Amino acid sequence: MRRILLSNDDGYTAAGLQCLAERLMGFADVTVVAPDRDRSGASNSLTLLHPLRAERAANGFFYVDGTPTDCVHLAITGLLASEPDIVISGINHGANLGDDVLYSGTVAAAMEGRSLGLPAIAVSLASAQPRHFATAATVIERLLAALQPHTLPADTVLNVNVPDVPYAELRGFEATRLGHRHKAEPVVRGQDPRGRPIYWVGPPGLAADAGPGTDFHALAAGRVSVTPIHADLTRHNALQALRHWCEEAL
Repeated sequence: MRRILLSNDDGYTAAGLQCLAERLMGFADVTVVAPDRDRSGASNSLTLLHPLRAERAANGFFYVDGTPTDCVHLAITGLLASEPDIVISGINHGANLGDDVLYSGTVAAAMEGRSLGLPAIAVSLASAQPRHFATAATVIERLLAALQPHTLPADTVLNVNVPDVPYAELRGFEATRLGHRHKAEPVVRGQDPRGRPIYWVGPPGLAADAGPGTDFHALAAGRVSVTPIHADLTRHNALQALRHWCEEAL
């Protein structure tokens, strides 16, 4: 049996997580280790200044008082008796496109699995009020079957975004690159009950780079976007010019 570690950033009671767990349990040995509450936007943060606690819910899921990255790190490096074969994060409630991957706890959970040497997939259902979680679960089932004879490159995570429609209405799968958003909307200012100012982070910007080949474009066309991403943030094509600048700085 394939051993799958499943996590998310919406919390262990999220409908997307439960749907995917039920589907994967039909053909794999699945362990769920997820945050005890919604930790959307937690990115790759680790809890370092206090201990983590892992409890087990009535349905067998582990829930942790930490971030998505904490959950995967804890599971692989100490909680589980045996190492999983793959880490899957999701199904996220909402898309993770373009610049979103820098903030996404869903993607971060998958990235942590990859950093610990395991293949990893992040999956999101692209709707503010997602309904068709079964579609995303079927997409992951099909992807796992297609990947079975292959090996993901050691530094690669698959970031999967699925249109929120019945599976029969999907218009296929597409290998894509990350698009790019306009800058985020301004913060929303308010007051607490004592009159002190408070701020809500504003919504993300609209799509800017969303042409053919991008994850934005694939979703708009009704296709599943599958984007290979990696953690190397080096701008390799800038290295040569930077070497010259460094020499001039001596």
